[in-house]
Amino acid sequence: MMEDRVSGPRLVLVFSGKRKSGKDYVTDLIHNRLGSDVCCVLRLSGPLKQQYADEHCLDLDQLLGPGLYKERYRADMILWGESRRRQDPGFFCRLATRGVRQPVWVVSDARRLSDLQWFWSEFPRQSQSVRVQSSEETRKQRGWSFSAGVDDAESECGLDSGVDFDWIVTNETDAPSLEEQLQPILKLAEDAASSL
Repeated sequence: MMEDRVSGPRLVLVFSGKRKSGKDYVTDLIHNRLGSDVCCVLRLSGPLKQQYADEHCLDLDQLLGPGLYKERYRADMILWGESRRRQDPGFFCRLATRGVRQPVWVVSDARRLSDLQWFWSEFPRQSQSVRVQSSEETRKQRGWSFSAGVDDAESECGLDSGVDFDWIVTNETDAPSLEEQLQPILKLAEDAASSL
């Protein structure tokens, strides 16, 4: 069985947001603040891309990067991932959490309700959902442009409504600073880590 975690987490922060909203930037800030002994960043897309690359004989490093190679396969990879999730909604979540030892888990890229539901089911007391938001204009300034079959798929829209997030982080220049917005989340993580 895939369940070879050493022990359960004290806190699981499950992040979601649109492409170019700044999810990775925000989760990296949290990781850098807490340190690798306390916190790990889990990317659900990593195991998905690993499996997809293995099954389709593709270059994993290129799929993990930001370039055109990944964009060429993105639509098919989304369809393939959806098919896998229909068979087993927790498949990629279990892969991503294998062997994790840190007390604070930061899931950087939840994309659909089944991702959140898996963490809520497996770690009901520890899981907190966080939505990173940016305007379409800001996302365009960061290099985003609408891509049919990607930006209108469940992988981008699955958490746009129907979820009562525990935290909302607004990643805009005219919003309160990220430092200010992340302060209560960091306090929660520091308290969880110190309760060991």
